[in-house]
Amino acid sequence: MARQGINIGSSANDGTGDPLRTAFDKINDNFVELYGSDNDINTLDANLNLNNFAITTGVTNGDMTLTPNGTGSIFLGALEFNGTTISSQDSTQITIAENIQTTGTVNVSGATTLGSTLAVGTSLALATGATVTGIDNGSLGSSATLLATQGAIKTYVDAQVTAQDLDFACDDSTTLSIDLDSESLQFSGGTGITTAGTGNTVTVAIDSTVATLTGSQTLTNKTLTNPTINAATMTGAVAIDGVTIDDNKVTSNASDSNLELDASGSGSVRLVAPTTAVSTLTTADVTTVGTHTITGQLDAESVRIKDNTITTNATNANLELTANGTGVVDVKKAMTTIGQTITGNVVIDGQFDVDNISINGNGIIATNSGGGININPNATGQVTIGGTVVQVPGLLAATDMQVTSNLFLGQDALISTSVSNSDINIEANGTGSVYVDELRFKNNNITTHITNANLELTTDGTGTIELQTATNVTGNLTVSGAFIGSRQAISGAGAINLTTLFTELTTTGADAYSLANGTVGQVKIITMGVDGGNATITPTTFANGTSITMDAVHDSVTLIYGANGWVVLASQNITINA
Repeated sequence: MARQGINIGSSANDGTGDPLRTAFDKINDNFVELYGSDNDINTLDANLNLNNFAITTGVTNGDMTLTPNGTGSIFLGALEFNGTTISSQDSTQITIAENIQTTGTVNVSGATTLGSTLAVGTSLALATGATVTGIDNGSLGSSATLLATQGAIKTYVDAQVTAQDLDFACDDSTTLSIDLDSESLQFSGGTGITTAGTGNTVTVAIDSTVATLTGSQTLTNKTLTNPTINAATMTGAVAIDGVTIDDNKVTSNASDSNLELDASGSGSVRLVAPTTAVSTLTTADVTTVGTHTITGQLDAESVRIKDNTITTNATNANLELTANGTGVVDVKKAMTTIGQTITGNVVIDGQFDVDNISINGNGIIATNSGGGININPNATGQVTIGGTVVQVPGLLAATDMQVTSNLFLGQDALISTSVSNSDINIEANGTGSVYVDELRFKNNNITTHITNANLELTTDGTGTIELQTATNVTGNLTVSGAFIGSRQAISGAGAINLTTLFTELTTTGADAYSLANGTVGQVKIITMGVDGGNATITPTTFANGTSITMDAVHDSVTLIYGANGWVVLASQNITINA
């Protein structure tokens, strides 16, 4: 309300001013506007006092709230308060003249300038994991939380330099030490060795009289004790004790002495390259390891080996292949026999291959790719497979299969066709029926074959039974649970379908709805779910009138279709129009 002024007239008692009642009514209205009621948050009341230059609450320990509208700010002089942010309106520095105490965390995103001493009561977090609890200006100790000054560090380093020596040892086992505070370490060369220093680098140089790892030096009259010589080249004959090495020959120096090649301990003498014996090679008991190539014929006692043939040397002598003790003669590759007759028992330990059939253990396996196994009896003969159980882990394919007794399937067994999208037909012979447990299937009938047993259709879990086509019930239909029909939801005008039991309307104005003729005996329930305007329902054939009007939520009508069209069975707050 705008402020109301009292008309006092042009002069005293001239009759042009407000009457007393009118004037005091304006005064009362102005005070009501100022103070309001105790529940009016937009005006002042007894809980807020304005006195001189102070605004205080009239209630002890009462809060005072200044709340701008929306994203607005509160301005106090040059200070702006917006949410939890305090800023300066004239872009000048904000000065806090008194001490600041905070019980929470202070986060500084910009630069921080300290005009005087920074007093930290407990700890100053410099970085994650780094904490400084004080300043160490004396001698350094073992504290992990004190920050050392330059003076403390210098004092510590000076003390360490004064107290420490550099200890070192020479090749002659002499031990020396250098006082780091007062002495210098000197590098001196020896014969053929000089030293020079530049900046902080000491360079050690040798002359040509010193043998080096690289380069060529000539050693004269030198004795090498237990040397290791790598890739040496020696010119001329070299005599080593009783053996002379000259070019590619190794000979013994002593007259008529043997040349022996002997390895140490259990080691062996190995001839890596092809070896030729020019004269007679006499061996004692020699054990050879590795591959041996013999060019020509090899005669061993009465057996001759030549090329790929093993024969006997004696006329009409048998060639016998026998193993020692319990050993066996193992033929690793395919063996061809010509016109052989085997008498007696043949024991084959391992795999036996016949053409494309392999017999291994108790298995008969086809070895050719995609090969099958055929067992064909002669004429009217039969194939008999013994055993209590005959297991076929893969696919059992048969044109016709006759089971004279029982056919048992394993747990979770699947009966399926091998051709995609093909049917499975289970047919009885003649007028017989197909029995599955307690069910009997005959023609298009499913019945129980147990006297007075019920036929139950159930699903697993929350599944439902759906009848996709029209269903006729010739007997009584008993529903022990809830009868739930499908729902149609319409928003705005439209046609009410005949395929659901229940239709719920949501009007968006004065909406018109149509209802086609149904099937005799069909029931239809219609209700208003959301009222956005009146709903007018016009059936094609309506026995009770011309149309139905719904004007409120929960208005409903239950109809049944008979010989005279739709008939109202029950209704809730509807209007039937004539």
